[in-house]
Amino acid sequence: MTSDSGRREVEDEIRALKAARNAIILAHNYQIGEVQDAADFVGDSLELSIKAAGVRESVIVFCGVHFMAETAVILSPDKTVLLPDAGAGCPMANMITAEDVVAWKAKFPGRPVVSYVNTSAAVKAESDICCTSANAVRVVESLPDPEILFAPDRNLAAYVARFTAKRIIPWDGWCHVHQGILPRHIRDAQALHPSAEVWAHPECRPEVIDLADKVLSTGKMVAEARTLGAGEAIVATESGIIYRLEKENPSARFYAAHGLAICPNMKKTNLRNVREALDRMVHRVVVPPAIPARARGAIERMIQL
Repeated sequence: MTSDSGRREVEDEIRALKAARNAIILAHNYQIGEVQDAADFVGDSLELSIKAAGVRESVIVFCGVHFMAETAVILSPDKTVLLPDAGAGCPMANMITAEDVVAWKAKFPGRPVVSYVNTSAAVKAESDICCTSANAVRVVESLPDPEILFAPDRNLAAYVARFTAKRIIPWDGWCHVHQGILPRHIRDAQALHPSAEVWAHPECRPEVIDLADKVLSTGKMVAEARTLGAGEAIVATESGIIYRLEKENPSARFYAAHGLAICPNMKKTNLRNVREALDRMVHRVVVPPAIPARARGAIERMIQL
């Protein structure tokens, strides 16, 4: 925003439009600060999925990326779901298609497919159950099968494999943000902040996980920060979460493990395109009719856990 007064004006317009449209704004922890402030609910992928399944408002403005908005469409088919920037996608989600999953299952017949929520609705429709970084281990352990196909994040798959006797067969995908956080970034941050704990997201490389004091989803980072008091934490995930951590825990100190750990797609949403989405009712996210019923089962099985 160009000024405080300009920001307040847009915020007032958003509040008025929300009331007029009977809308709710959901935002991911990686969104920019002004969007988090304008949201009715801020959370990680699991929390947003649960919230989307139970909203009473007619319109959901989803401040995140495309696969998240698709999940809201699947869980709330009677709602209108808007994505403020139509180009807010996820490179990792694009690393696997429904056709890839079908061929993969043919190569490994009988193995269940666990798909990270960071996938398209079409991929979820070909999956047995979904997971998030917060519950991936629990989801895998809930299955009776000794071998599991896990898509698309190889780093999350490697993390899950540490905690299960099952054989995890990963898809070769990754989050470019977390993949870009290297052990040297952690060591450099530790040299600057020797008293700080190291928190790493499960999407990080295994060698970064090895350096972490705690491995946490973004939702668990938010919860853990509440116990930190006046402590310090080096945070190895997308840097947008630090805004929320600092806002909710002013006595603590949080440091980005890598200053360039930024998802450009998460940063495409701002107050002006949130206002535009509500004003013009754009950009509506639609899932092809054959997909939602099949994808909903995989998502709901995860939520039921």
